[in-house]
Amino acid sequence: MADKTVSKHLTNLERQFAATDPVLQKTAKIFQELDQIEFELGLIDNEETTARKTSWWPIVSTLGGYSPAKSDFITRYLGIQAHTARHKFTVLQYTPQANTATLPGTALDADHRLPFYQIGREIDLVAAGEGNKLNSYLELVTANSNKLKNKLVIDTPVLNPAAESAVISLLRHHVIEISDLVLVFNDLFEADPDLIKDTLTNIVAHQDSNKFIFVIDHSEINIDAAKSQEISASWQRRLAELGIHTGQFVVLSQAGDTAVFDQRFNNINNDRSYRILGTLESSIRAVDDVIMPEVEQALTTWKDRSNASTLIVLGFVAMLMLFAEIAVGILELLLDPIIGPAIIGVLIAILTPLHIVVSRVHAKFLIKQLHKRQKQLNLTEDLAGLFEKSLSFWRILMPITDPVGKNKKTRKKLNALIEQSKDLVQALNDQFSHSQQQEYRNQYDAYPYADQEDN
Repeated sequence: MADKTVSKHLTNLERQFAATDPVLQKTAKIFQELDQIEFELGLIDNEETTARKTSWWPIVSTLGGYSPAKSDFITRYLGIQAHTARHKFTVLQYTPQANTATLPGTALDADHRLPFYQIGREIDLVAAGEGNKLNSYLELVTANSNKLKNKLVIDTPVLNPAAESAVISLLRHHVIEISDLVLVFNDLFEADPDLIKDTLTNIVAHQDSNKFIFVIDHSEINIDAAKSQEISASWQRRLAELGIHTGQFVVLSQAGDTAVFDQRFNNINNDRSYRILGTLESSIRAVDDVIMPEVEQALTTWKDRSNASTLIVLGFVAMLMLFAEIAVGILELLLDPIIGPAIIGVLIAILTPLHIVVSRVHAKFLIKQLHKRQKQLNLTEDLAGLFEKSLSFWRILMPITDPVGKNKKTRKKLNALIEQSKDLVQALNDQFSHSQQQEYRNQYDAYPYADQEDN
């Protein structure tokens, strides 16, 4: 089996994390091994990679209602005047240049390093033709803010009953899915319940991911700590009624304490690493749990249709032989030790290529269905590629419906990759706990006589 060329994307990732993040560097190598398996199965091309399923940037996003709380916070916290469009999904990216620049949505769709890569295909599934109007929904803004270094901030549009659509809902869901941290401003929950229904469902579905900070904006007044706790508790009870039981609550007051945001922003690299490892494991499991069953079902349908068509032809041949028996007594010829086998050989010689042709015709219809199914499942893998790879000569003739590669050897390779990904999660846990221990040691070293004073 030919070896797959390592994609430039993976090569760049390995080089990027070689000195800064050994866990992500090893993660890129596991993606490379997964690429080789999927390449052998016909699921990806030589230059493609499964590592593009998620953004490798740490991502912070914002959700809010129609009040200016969200945009005001971004301006104050990032220290920039971005002038973003309130009706678009705006990706904020760091630039060392003093001036900000606004790039069109097509820049996001075309760049595999950014979080909306090939989002146009998904948009077309919910609204045909809208995938060509990306600039109406997306924009990329570069800004000179140190807090944007090595991360992206996605500012989502304000809730507007006149502008809400299936595309906006899809993009908002996508943002929540890929974000490592989501700042949810309280004015979101003061909008019309029908307007926030989909967003609320998405928050509830992801609430156990520890990615939400619920921001209660009272920046126009000064609030002490006791009052902040009281306000947080009130909102906590209110959101519990909506099905939200987890998440961090922060009250923004005139004092403008941003320590909580600083802490979460500083830890976002860890959140990003866990997200990417989660994507890696789900991608590995999808081969056995999603891709193989889909292609096997298509192969079963294809085999049933092909066999049924061939049986119809055989039935027609049998009728001709019956008429021939009535007319000229062909049965005696079939029983002849020389002529009989010759007639059967001729029938096989005719029916075998006929069965192959019929099978190829049915395969073309199922390939079209698999392309549609791939889009419905939002898979980057080419289901039709594995299907076509399973249409070899003997597989057409024999009653085989298992896709190529559905065997113990492939499953063993996939299981080995899952174990490697779990080892990396453990390494990440150890890395995090060691940093916590070091922080504790630093604090202890700063007060070396603390225990003696207590005594």
